Amino acid sequence: MPSNWISWFEDLDREKNDQVGKKSANLGEMTKMGLRVPPGFALSVDAYTDFMSLSGAAKKIENYINSLEHDFEKISHFNDASEVLRRIVEEKTFPEKMEEAILSYYRELCQKCDVVKVPVSVRSAGASSHPGQYETYLNVIGKKDLIDKIKRVWSSTFNPRSLSARKRAGISLKSDPIGVAVVKMVNARSAGVLFTADPNTGNTDRIIIEANWGLGESVVGGEAMPDEYILDKETLEIVERKLGTKGKYVAFRNVGVVEDDTPPKKKDTFCLSDEEAKEIGRVGKTLETHFGVPQDAEWAIEESLPCPDSVLFLQTRAEIIAKQKKPVDQVLDLMLGQFGR
Repeated sequence: MPSNWISWFEDLDREKNDQVGKKSANLGEMTKMGLRVPPGFALSVDAYTDFMSLSGAAKKIENYINSLEHDFEKISHFNDASEVLRRIVEEKTFPEKMEEAILSYYRELCQKCDVVKVPVSVRSAGASSHPGQYETYLNVIGKKDLIDKIKRVWSSTFNPRSLSARKRAGISLKSDPIGVAVVKMVNARSAGVLFTADPNTGNTDRIIIEANWGLGESVVGGEAMPDEYILDKETLEIVERKLGTKGKYVAFRNVGVVEDDTPPKKKDTFCLSDEEAKEIGRVGKTLETHFGVPQDAEWAIEESLPCPDSVLFLQTRAEIIAKQKKPVDQVLDLMLGQFGR
C-alpha cells in the first residue's frame, strides 16, 4: 500500500494541507492541540488521483469531455455533463490494494471505538475551502457503505457547481483532486457553527454561535432558523440570546440521516445550556489564537457525555467576513447557488 494514501488524524497537522486537504489537516492540527475531536482518518489527494488513474475513470472522463461539441455555454451543458461524469466515477471498482487499505483503517477505527460497525461521516477535504461545493455523507455504516460514499464524494467534484467554478477559474474540467475525511459520528443532541468574529460586520469583540437540535447540517446548510448566542469574546459572558424557530432538524436513521419537523416543545426551547455555549466560545478563542485569524468552526454536543467533555469540534477554517467579499464574488456565489436547487 502506498504510504501516502491514508493517515490517522493524529499523524497530521496543518502543514499537510496540500496532501490531505484543509479539513483533514485542521482536524489533525486540532487533535495535536489536545482539543476534543472525534477519531478518524484521511484519504489523501493522491488517493483520488490514483483511483481515477488505476480504475480507468480518468481516461474515460478525458475522452468524454474531448468529445463534447460545446464549451459549456449553458447551465444545461453543466447539468448533462455532470450526470455522465459522476456515473463514470461511481461505476468504477476500487483498485484492490486501495480498498484493502481503506477497510483496514475502518476496522481499526471500529476497534478503537469498540463498535462492530462504527458510524462515520464521509466529508470532502479540498486543499482550499469550498463550503457547500462538494458533498458530505452522514451516518455511513459498514464497509460497503463506506466504499460507496467515498466514491460519491470524489464524484461530487464533477457536480454542476464544481464544473462551473472550474470553468470560471480557467481550470481543467477533467480532474479536481480532493482528500476525504472519515470521521466517527457524534451522537449529537445539538450541533451548529461558531464564528469568532461577527460574519456580517467583522466585529472581533463578539463570538457568534448558531445552534439547532440534532446534527449540524441544518445550520450549516441554512435550512433552519437556529438559536443564536452572542458572547463577549474577552469574558465569554453571554450578552444576547435569540430563540430560533428551528422548524427542521437533522436526525439519525438506521443508516444515513433524515430531515424532520422539530417537535413543538423543542422549537420553544434553547438547545444549548449557558455552560455549553461558554465552552464552545472558549475553544473558539483557542482556535483563533492558534491559527492567528478569526475562525468558522463546526461543533456538536455528544448526548451521552457531561459538559465540557460533551463539546466536540468537527472542523475549523478561516472565517470569511461578508463585507470583505468583492461585489463580483457575492454575485457569483448567488449564481453558483442556482446549481444546488
